[in-house]
Amino acid sequence: MRKSPKDIVESTRSISRRALLLGSVQVAAVAALGLRLRSMQLDHADQYRMLSDGNSIKMRLLPPTRGLILDRNGMVIAGNEQNYRVTITREEAGDVTAVMGKLRQIIPLSDTQTATLMTEIDKRSAITPVSVADRLSWDEFASIAVNAPSLPGVSPESGLSRIYPRAEDFAHILGYVGPVSDYDLAKIENPDPVLRLPEFQLGKVGVEAKLEDDLRGKAGARRIEVNSAGREMRELSRQEGQQGSTVQLTIDSALQNFATQRLGTESAAAVVIDVTNGDLVAMASAPSFDPNMFVRGISSADYSALMNHDHRPLADKTVQGVYPPGSTYKMVSLLAGLEAGVINGGSHFYCPGYIQVAGRKFHCWSRGGHGSVSPTQSLEKSCDVFYYELAQQLGIDRMSAMARRLGVGIRHDLPMSAVAEGIAPDRDWKKKRYKQEWQIGDSINASIGQGYVLASPLQLAVMTARVATGKVVEPRLVRSLDGVQIPTPEFESLGIPEPALRIARAGMDAVVNGASGTGAKSKIVAPQWRMAGKSGTSQVRNITAAERARGVIRNEQLPWNRRDHALFVCFAPFDNPKYAVSVVVEHGMGGSTAAAPIARDILLFALAGGLPPLTAYPESQRGNIDATFKSLKLAPTVVAQAGRARA
Repeated sequence: MRKSPKDIVESTRSISRRALLLGSVQVAAVAALGLRLRSMQLDHADQYRMLSDGNSIKMRLLPPTRGLILDRNGMVIAGNEQNYRVTITREEAGDVTAVMGKLRQIIPLSDTQTATLMTEIDKRSAITPVSVADRLSWDEFASIAVNAPSLPGVSPESGLSRIYPRAEDFAHILGYVGPVSDYDLAKIENPDPVLRLPEFQLGKVGVEAKLEDDLRGKAGARRIEVNSAGREMRELSRQEGQQGSTVQLTIDSALQNFATQRLGTESAAAVVIDVTNGDLVAMASAPSFDPNMFVRGISSADYSALMNHDHRPLADKTVQGVYPPGSTYKMVSLLAGLEAGVINGGSHFYCPGYIQVAGRKFHCWSRGGHGSVSPTQSLEKSCDVFYYELAQQLGIDRMSAMARRLGVGIRHDLPMSAVAEGIAPDRDWKKKRYKQEWQIGDSINASIGQGYVLASPLQLAVMTARVATGKVVEPRLVRSLDGVQIPTPEFESLGIPEPALRIARAGMDAVVNGASGTGAKSKIVAPQWRMAGKSGTSQVRNITAAERARGVIRNEQLPWNRRDHALFVCFAPFDNPKYAVSVVVEHGMGGSTAAAPIARDILLFALAGGLPPLTAYPESQRGNIDATFKSLKLAPTVVAQAGRARA
C-alpha cells in the first residue's frame, strides 16, 4: 500500500528528530570525553605522572653511616669497615627457588642456610629486600655482579659494617650492634623505615644502644629506573644520608687497656674517676669478650660458652654488679657518726674481739681484738667492733642517708645498660621489701658494709671521690658530641663538716701509710703520688656459731664461688686529689691482698700517664712489679707510650 504524501512528510520529520537527538547525544559524549581528557592532562597531570613513574621508577633507601665513637684522645674505638653483601627481593625475582639455585653456584650456601632464607623471604613483604649473605670476598661479590642478568631480584651491595678495633677493652662500655629483630621493632612506637633495611644494624646494649638515636644518622634515598622485569636500568637521582653523630667518651684507651690487662683472668671490675670533673677515665670488667662476634653473627657454640662461663664475661660488673662493700663502707658509718655528733676525733671504743647484742655475738675480724680504738685507728686497723658500737648509738637511718649523699644506693645517670641502684637500706626499705621491722642486728651488719647493703664498683669510686673532695662529684661518660664539648658542672659541697672529712681522710691515709695499716703492703713511696685507701673483704656466706666453735673454714678450702669478695678503694695524690679508684675481685678472699695491688697499679698508671716508674714502689717489690708488667699483653700504643715515659 502506497503512503500518502502526508504520511511521507510525517515520517521524514520523525527521522529528523531522532537523528538530531542522536547527534546531540554524540556531541555531548564527545564534549564530556574532551573535558575528561583535559582534566587528566592538565588538572591532574602531576598525579598521573607520579602513578606512571611508580610503575617504572623505584625509591631505595640508603642506610646512613653510623657515627664514630672515640676515646678522650680522639682514638677510634667503634668504627665502620667495608662490607660486601647480596640481597634478594621476592617481587623482582619471580621464581625465587630457581634464582637461589643459581646463586648457590656462585657463593656457598648450605641446605640449612637456604631453608632459613626461604622462610625469611616468605615472611617478609614481597618488595622488601632480604639479605642472603654478607662479608663476601671481592671475588664472590664480583662474580655476582657479572652474573646479574641471570639473577633477577638479586642485588650485590657495598656497605659499611660496625667494627670494634679495641675489642675486649671496650666491650662492656660500648656494647655492640646487631641486625634489627622483630622484638626490636616491637619496642619502638614509630620505627624509622631504615630499620627495615636488610642487615641494618642498631645498638643492642651499652653506649651503642643508649645513644642509638645520635649514632644512627638519617637515611638517604635513590631513584632508579627499572624495566618490566624489575631489573635496574639506571640511577635517576641520589640523596646521600646524614652520618650519625661522632661521640667522644671520657675513657682513656691506654688506661682502659692497662686496667683490663691488670685484672687478668679474675672475675673483677675496676673504675677510675677524675675527681676534679667526674670523668670516668677507665671502667674495666673482667673477663671480657669480643663484641665483633655479635656484629658478624655469633655461633651457638660461642654464645653458649659465654653464657655458661662461671666468671660471667657478658656482665658489666662495673655498673651492673652489686656487692656487699665490706669495710670500704666504714667511711660512710664514720662520717655519719662524726656529723651527727655521736663521736668526735677524740672518741674511743674498746674492742675485745666481739660484742654481744640481744644474745648474739658479733665478731671482729681480729679474734684477739684491737683494744682502745680511735676514729682514725678504726679505719687504719679496720676494727669491726668500733662500728658495732657506733651503729647502736647512730641508727640505720642516719647511716643510710650518708650513704646516699656519698653516691651509694642511687642510680647514676650514664648511657650504659642496666646501671644498678645498689641498696642503702633503712627502716622503710626493709618494711616495704620484706614486711619486717628493722632490728639492731641489721644496723650492726650494715655499719661494716654487710647485711642488706649492696654497692657497685662505680658507686664505690664515686663515694671515694666525694670523700676525697668533699663535693658532690657526679660521674660522666660522654665528653663531646660532634665536637661540641659537654660542659662540666660546678660540683656543690656535700655539706659534711670539713673536720669530719679530715678524720676520714687521715684514717684512709693510715690504712696505706700507717704502721698498722691493713693496706700497708700496697703503699706508694713516691711522695708526689701519696695514696690513701681502704680495703674491704665481704662475706658471701653465713658463718654459723657451730662453725666458729670448731674453727672457721679458711677461704682457700672453700669452692671458688663461696669465697669472700675482695675490695679496695683509694685516691691520690693525698694533698691534692686527682683520681679515685675502686676495685672488686669476686671471691678474691682478701681486699688488701687481691684488690689493693691492682688498684695501686691502675692508680699509678693514671697519675703517671703510662706504665709507672718502678721507683714509685717499695724497693723490695720492684722486681715482682716489673715481671708483672712484662707479662701483660698491652696494646702497641700503650707499649710505645710506656717507652716514651720511661725514656
